[in-house]
Amino acid sequence: MAGPVVYESRLELARLLLADMDPAVRGIYAQPCHLTARVGDRVRRHVPDFLLVMASGTVRVVNVKPADRLADPKIVEALAWPGELIERHGWDYEIWSGADRVLLENVRFLAAYRRPGVVPEADIERAWQTVRDGDQLADAERRLAAGRPDYEARPPLLALVWSGRLATDLSRPLSGDWILRRSA
Repeated sequence: MAGPVVYESRLELARLLLADMDPAVRGIYAQPCHLTARVGDRVRRHVPDFLLVMASGTVRVVNVKPADRLADPKIVEALAWPGELIERHGWDYEIWSGADRVLLENVRFLAAYRRPGVVPEADIERAWQTVRDGDQLADAERRLAAGRPDYEARPPLLALVWSGRLATDLSRPLSGDWILRRSA
C-alpha cells in the first residue's frame, strides 16, 4: 500500500506482512468497517482487523486471533456471526491464527527489501538480468558479485524475491541453497 497500516499485535503484523508480500493482494485496509447486527436477542458489534482486496476483484475480510483463543466458545461465537454476515454479502471471510515460524521469519527478513530505494533499481535490474531460473542463491550471488564480496550481491536478489519476480521455498531457512525461480 506504500504507507502505514494500523495493527494491534505482533500476530496482526505477521498477517499484514504476508498480505503485503502476496502478489494476489492489491489493497490492505485496517479496521475497515464497524459491523452491527441483531444476533438472537442481542445487538452485536464488531470491527474486523483487515480487509484485503484481491487481484481477482474479490474481497476478503480477516480477523486475527491466537490459536489458543479459538478454543473459547465465546470467541468462536464472536467471530462466527461476522463471518456469516460477510459471506452473505459475497465476500470471503478468514480467521487467521498464524503460519509456519520459518516462513514468517523469512517474510519478516525480506520485508526489509520492500521499499523502493532501499536497493538501487539499477542493481535490482542487473540482478534480474544475471539470475538464471533454478540458480541456487549462492551461485547467483557469486555471478552477480563479479569480483566484489558475494554478500554485496544479496540485497538485489532478496528484493527480487520480495517483489515476487523471483520465487523460492520460504518454508526453508534463508541460505545459499535456496533455489531461485523466475516468476515474471
